[in-house]
Amino acid sequence: MTVPDFVQAKSEGRRLAMLTAYDFLTASILDAAGVDSLLVGDSLGMVVQGRESTLPVTLEQMIYHGEMVSRAAKRALVIVDLPFMTYQVSAKQAVRNAGRILKETGCAAVKLEGGEQQAKTIAALAACDLPVVAHVGMRPQSIRKYGRMSAIQRDEQQLLADAKAAEAAGAFAVVLELIPQSIAKQITEELSIPTIGIGAGPHCDGQVLVTPDMLGLSGFKPRFVKQYGDLQGAITSAATAYINDIRDGEFPAAEHSHD
Repeated sequence: MTVPDFVQAKSEGRRLAMLTAYDFLTASILDAAGVDSLLVGDSLGMVVQGRESTLPVTLEQMIYHGEMVSRAAKRALVIVDLPFMTYQVSAKQAVRNAGRILKETGCAAVKLEGGEQQAKTIAALAACDLPVVAHVGMRPQSIRKYGRMSAIQRDEQQLLADAKAAEAAGAFAVVLELIPQSIAKQITEELSIPTIGIGAGPHCDGQVLVTPDMLGLSGFKPRFVKQYGDLQGAITSAATAYINDIRDGEFPAAEHSHD
């Protein structure tokens, strides 16, 4: 899967499936399952590091996780988030940091939050042949502004302007997060590049979910998440059985021991 392949999926009417990944093992499994894209999201600050927001995540941490995922991916398009305050200061800063990410991780593209406000930065990245995905609607790095992660964005005019500005500046896709489905539908119809929804309804060109949420591992289940497994329950059951076997003297048994 290349950036042109990803973009072409829209004209072919093929829906894109994206999931987050933060480590080699998970990325390998998701890639083998046939996912189109793996997003190394700064959501790792919450689901991996246990923080309250994505704000503390550093560039070095994104590179560390991005390299593992890129090494695992044999098919999927790997996209790595630019974390908070690694692109907002200037376009020059964004180019330098995005270049580091592509160079040191082997990923295919970066993602940044913003539309109209980041149009010059997106254009600067595109001019340097650094493929970039924009992210409009609810932007987790703006949590201090919105007050909560679940704040639905309803300004139709601004959302459409943000998405169109991102496309015009050179973004090859746009993530739409927590916006009404009617607005997401309009944006999807008016853009020539793919839209990837998360909490934006069924009309986007593709969807993304945070993998630990999708697998029932994180315990986080907002309205827009569909759980396709119960790994939290499975891990708890397995760990409980292991503990009980040890306490009851059932493990290790003869077949687990060397003569």
